[in-house]
Amino acid sequence: MAGSGRAAPGAAGTWTAEHTSHADNTASPDNTARASWTVWELEASVTVTDPELLAAAEEAVRGVVAAIDLACSRFREDSELMMVQSRMSQGVGVSPLFRLLLERALHAARLTGGDVDPTLGAELAALGHGPEWQRPGLTSIPVPLQPAPPRRPSVPRAPGWTRLNLDASTLTLPAGLRLDLGATAKAVAADLAAAAVHQALGCGVLISLGGDLASAGAGPRADSGPGQWQVMVQDLPADPCQQVSLAPGFALATSSTQKRRWKHQGTEVHHILDPRFGLPAEPVWRSVTVAAPTCLEANAFSTAAVVRGFAAVDWFRAEGIAGRLVDSRGRVVTTGDWPADNGSPSLAAGGSSHAGGGRRG
Repeated sequence: MAGSGRAAPGAAGTWTAEHTSHADNTASPDNTARASWTVWELEASVTVTDPELLAAAEEAVRGVVAAIDLACSRFREDSELMMVQSRMSQGVGVSPLFRLLLERALHAARLTGGDVDPTLGAELAALGHGPEWQRPGLTSIPVPLQPAPPRRPSVPRAPGWTRLNLDASTLTLPAGLRLDLGATAKAVAADLAAAAVHQALGCGVLISLGGDLASAGAGPRADSGPGQWQVMVQDLPADPCQQVSLAPGFALATSSTQKRRWKHQGTEVHHILDPRFGLPAEPVWRSVTVAAPTCLEANAFSTAAVVRGFAAVDWFRAEGIAGRLVDSRGRVVTTGDWPADNGSPSLAAGGSSHAGGGRRG
């Protein structure tokens, strides 16, 4: 899943402890209100353009997140994913929500030429990323991350996502492959939650789920009418930060090699795997942030950039992807319409980000 990109509309809010929520109904200059809580051990928030609708908006977001967690979490035995995983080689029926999540994951795979692959569950488990891993203190280890140990196979792993079959009624996955939808499910949750709030309540909304941001409806109030969402982009506190203006209806996602890290056989590893080898991608980039029409696209591109390493810059520039890449020394590279500084035009306004799925060599 993506790293952090902190939403800061209006007055700055305060993230709260797990299982608690903080609602800021104080009138802000742009007349927004914001509630925040913790989900999946990540920061989450919802900001609305009508303070009176904040409680209803939070309830809607929590409902979407809970449904997706129950559908595809690898960290609970009663999720649909865990209950059908062992029978996928024989073919299984899946719920409409699970099907949607899998379709979106396959779309991300096609967009990135397979750099985002939903069939890396076995590889993640082999690296120690499973239910027993998810406990306090392991989501951010403030030490330099070393490259993965030199044990990559000489023959690349066959792309798993191309061997997955999803027809009108059945999901089939070859034995030996296991699904992990973590690379896309959180982004889909942000997209679905933003759409649900706007459809149900009619207000403008900005959702943030651990750095995956999605918006819907009008932006916050400005002197000349509806404005844009102000977002502070930063991964860890010591990293370079930048405030950008995100046009209403657009999304933002950050993928990080600094978070969701743990030790495996004495080596620091992170959760973004290179599907060719089933091992953590080399941490060329500390973080990559992308703006796109949907959070799913933004997350797919930012994750794939981590996988592609240095080659991601030329890819982003060739495809016009609005991105901000921070290397291991804290140096920033921007591509597409990403503003060079805070005084530049609004991010994603009047344009869109799209990419072909060409695989790098």
